[in-house]
Amino acid sequence: MLHPRRDSAEAVGAVLAWARGSGRCVLATPDEAQRLPEGVEVVGAEELAARSGLLVSLGGDGTMLRALRGAYGHGTPVLGVNLGKLGFLAEVDVPELADALAVVERGEHEVETRVAVRVRVGGTVRTAFNDVALVRHPGEGSAAVSVVVDDEPFVRYAADALVVATPTGSTAYGFSAGGPVVSPRAQGLVVVPAAAHSSFNRALFLSCSERLCLEVLDRSGPLAVEVDGNVAGRLGPGDRLPVEVDLHGGSVVRVGRRSFYARARRKLRVTDSAELG
Repeated sequence: MLHPRRDSAEAVGAVLAWARGSGRCVLATPDEAQRLPEGVEVVGAEELAARSGLLVSLGGDGTMLRALRGAYGHGTPVLGVNLGKLGFLAEVDVPELADALAVVERGEHEVETRVAVRVRVGGTVRTAFNDVALVRHPGEGSAAVSVVVDDEPFVRYAADALVVATPTGSTAYGFSAGGPVVSPRAQGLVVVPAAAHSSFNRALFLSCSERLCLEVLDRSGPLAVEVDGNVAGRLGPGDRLPVEVDLHGGSVVRVGRRSFYARARRKLRVTDSAELG
């Protein structure tokens, strides 16, 4: 899968060279095949995931999330290749791609699972690998939402938004709202308010075995439902949004180039306390 704008010619060349050398076929959807050299087999989006033994994501975190959603239900592992900006989800940079594909060819890679969340909005089930957020409309009042765990109301938040993040998504919207950094290998959900107006403004970490439901309170303004940053629908007072968890929603390829913590330290510009010298 290709980033819609970034130059991917070098990375595409590495993938095609590997495919020729290993006798493999490269598949692409019609819109992306237009940007690729001849010799690529054109297939539909559903067939792409069903027939592929490996999906290669060429872009940033958004492209990687799109690849994970495209692979959902098929178990196809995704190798993330970073084009340009440093991303949390990409495993390798372009100069490392040829070596990474050789590692995959030798079977020396690892495949890690990633938690996904699913919500039904407007009759359509949506899947997120980063987060689901209930976001207020400007000038329409705050997001007033009750967090219900295993059918028991726990806390009512009033905020600009309420974010439910997977461990993978803990470094995205949830982090900017003040939530913790969570290992992507963890199994749980982070619930964090953005710009909370209530006295309780702490994040929650829930087990994936606990049933989560978000209930929009009567005093809430209208809310947009964002799934991995894309508006999927609207909710209003009295609406409920059950959040389902899929522990094995996605699979990512690891070739041991760099750890999650090394990427996070660079991306988040983590610095040690001055007191430590």
